[in-house]
Amino acid sequence: METDNLKEKISKLPTTPGVYQYLDINGTIIYIGKAKNLKNRVSSYFVKGDQTAKTKLLVRKIHDIRYIVVDTEQDALLLENNLIKKYKPRYNILLKDDKSYPWICITRESFPRVFLTRRFIRNGSEYFGPYTSVKHANLLISLIKSLFKLRTCNLSISKSDVYNSKFKVCLEYHLGNCLAPCIGLISEENYLEFIAQIRNILKGNISSVIELLTQKMKEYSISLQFEKAQTMKEGIEALRNYQSKSTVVSTSMNDIDVFSYLEDERYAYVNYIRIVHGAINQVHSVELEKKLDESREALLSFAIFDIRQLVNSTSKEIIVPFYPEVLLDGMNYMIPQRGEKKHLLELSERNVKFFKMDKERQRSLHRQENKSELLNTIKTDLRLPRLPHRMECFDNSNIQGTNPVASCVVFIDGKPAKKEYRHFHVKTVIGANDFASMEEILYRRYSRVLNEGGELPDLIVVDGGKGQLSSAVETLRKLDLIGKVPIIGLAKQMEEVYYPNDKYPLILSKTSVTLRTLMHIRDEAHRFGITFHRKIRSKAQTKSTLSEIKGIGEKTETQLLQHFKTLNKIRSASEEELAAVVGPSRASIIYAYFRPEVTE
Repeated sequence: METDNLKEKISKLPTTPGVYQYLDINGTIIYIGKAKNLKNRVSSYFVKGDQTAKTKLLVRKIHDIRYIVVDTEQDALLLENNLIKKYKPRYNILLKDDKSYPWICITRESFPRVFLTRRFIRNGSEYFGPYTSVKHANLLISLIKSLFKLRTCNLSISKSDVYNSKFKVCLEYHLGNCLAPCIGLISEENYLEFIAQIRNILKGNISSVIELLTQKMKEYSISLQFEKAQTMKEGIEALRNYQSKSTVVSTSMNDIDVFSYLEDERYAYVNYIRIVHGAINQVHSVELEKKLDESREALLSFAIFDIRQLVNSTSKEIIVPFYPEVLLDGMNYMIPQRGEKKHLLELSERNVKFFKMDKERQRSLHRQENKSELLNTIKTDLRLPRLPHRMECFDNSNIQGTNPVASCVVFIDGKPAKKEYRHFHVKTVIGANDFASMEEILYRRYSRVLNEGGELPDLIVVDGGKGQLSSAVETLRKLDLIGKVPIIGLAKQMEEVYYPNDKYPLILSKTSVTLRTLMHIRDEAHRFGITFHRKIRSKAQTKSTLSEIKGIGEKTETQLLQHFKTLNKIRSASEEELAAVVGPSRASIIYAYFRPEVTE
């Protein structure tokens, strides 16, 4: 769009609150902003003399302008925040926090389940969180499991199912981890009482749960039900132990959000502390990368809105070091000068200071360990003839010799190249023989590379000590690669590095970047191999079970697995659901096999 056309478009902009978008010549959104007055705000970008160098660069790239009118500046802030997350424009504030945080879910069922998840599904279930500290979330789940023996299965339990004895107790019941609602050992009313107590715990109202358990403990004690009274006592102790780990700020305080702010030339840092029922419930810090010399008020406003959205905060009181650019409706902003609230702000300021220092340290380490420095360090430490641009690592996986597989992972310039990872089924080795398996896999890998004219690695790493390394060297000898490709073994116990024909291993410093890289590639090979082995083992076990059913062949097994995915889903499917996949006659056989009690 020509300059005259831009001027004409700006002149026709409304004077209402809204969000504006700048587009480049390719139609790509390069900046999104909010405004109390759209016309005045957009016009300010084109006033000569008032622009910074970054803003001048942005203005030169503007080819078109779009806008969206909203009712209030707060609505504009909400829309701007959501659009920035969606389009990630080049010249907007970059919130450097792309993690997926966990939630604790209470399902919407007759007998609800409680579990940790990173997927937020709008299906009527209740979600608490998200928890920016995974450790805190796991601690809560462990506490809930120890206090309330809830079910963990995926069964759809109804009163009629319980009445008709449709289900049998599982191993969790026998281990004492479940109260077996599936067979009616706990009523739905009592089960939902537990869920109500869990809600209070997740909301931070632990004192009310302790009071309720204390009352029940006394009742059980009076009625001489001492085992139940003891269970209540243990629950109270567990809750008090958990409560003691929360920093109590003040019993007189309700729910408060606390924000602090630090910045340097390129980044802004914001710390958030959430106070619930007088105790610190959550602590979270974010880093924002500046793009257009944004004001500290704008950056703090952006962070406050984003963090409160993230943690679903409904606190009406917000403590800040200075007033943000946009004040949220119905919120009481406070810059404390003394007292408990001033101490809270100081605590948040200490946190944001340490967060800033940690981020600066990480960037410094990253600069020190750039690609060339990293490869040169590895080359020197491992006495390699050339820079290890391409490293390949091998690992074997089997359990008591079953379903033996192997993995090969590839690192290029010190980073995982996941598209080049490979799995192998061990074909010629019977039983658990890691040495022979290593020989087979390396031979298959590098004979193919040689035949196809592929790229040989600059370093081969085998997971293991002298034995695995000797087997790998034997393979390289057969392929005439001795002396052409360096190879080492990394032993797990002491993280020693073994060389061919060298009696004594190389011991690297635990803080060495070379050892960290070797451990990373070894652990990645192990993870990749274990994941594949579990998948193969699961399929083998499922196939084994289905093959035991008389009248069911391999084609039917494949149809069932393609449709239902898992053995548990096949086992719990109704006869009608099975018939829709494999026909009524086979469905009747399969249904009867998994429910022998029905046919007796």
